[in-house]
Amino acid sequence: MTIQWYPGHMAKARREVTEKLKYIDVVIELLDARAPLSSRNPVIDELAEGKPRLILLNKTDLADPTVTKAWTSHFKENGASVISINSQNGQGTERIEAACRELAKPLFERWESKGMKPRAIRVVILGIPNVGKSTLINRLASKRTANVGDRPGITKKQQWIKIGTSLELLDTPGILWPKFEDQLTGYRLAATGAIKDELLDFQDIALFVLTYLKKEYPTFIQARYKVDELPEDNVELFDLIGEKRGFLQKRGYIDYDKTAETVLRELRAGTIGAITLEKPSDIEAKTV
Repeated sequence: MTIQWYPGHMAKARREVTEKLKYIDVVIELLDARAPLSSRNPVIDELAEGKPRLILLNKTDLADPTVTKAWTSHFKENGASVISINSQNGQGTERIEAACRELAKPLFERWESKGMKPRAIRVVILGIPNVGKSTLINRLASKRTANVGDRPGITKKQQWIKIGTSLELLDTPGILWPKFEDQLTGYRLAATGAIKDELLDFQDIALFVLTYLKKEYPTFIQARYKVDELPEDNVELFDLIGEKRGFLQKRGYIDYDKTAETVLRELRAGTIGAITLEKPSDIEAKTV
């Protein structure tokens, strides 16, 4: 299955972001800690060229903490400023303002040398759909200023939001890119909920998830679905989970749609466990 989603409003959002970037001091790139590589939009490198950038690994409560540390080290080793956060409960978000000030320090120094008074740091938050931008902004603003939802495509327009006296945030819609060069990227984004479910074959995505979990997190499958021994064949594993959950149709056939939907919902909710779908080593290996 080829996975792709690039509706018209995303192309429009990209044009609008490009126009606004001349007013921006710091770019915040929000990534999904469960898929930090796949949730990096390559378009942002082009849009944010020359701008100080802060990488935020969001949804750390759903991600494997050991792998999150590995990703944090990877980004820092490549010269990036990075913070791991959970925008739902605010963990790590208290460090964002200071990090933005640090990145904007050269700008403040230029203003001071010219005798100009410092102003609020203008920040844009960029990321793919359903990565938690609106939740983060509401957390930083300590009030509900942006629409929040558990599905991609909630934010449809840009808006400036003042955060205290030190930050002004530009909220933008989530932006994907026109074509995934690697279909593994599409599968990971589909699994984490960054692509509209209506466009997906749940059975295909769930089978991808189970294949990965069987390799990287086999004990999670065994514990969640009460499976003593994992079958070698991944389709048999799919059948076994359906049977264990009682998702049976007439004549004892497995309800594959219901089984697939359950696997994906429980992955996204963290019910199966804290799972990350890729590691820094995947950058070179190009495989899962």
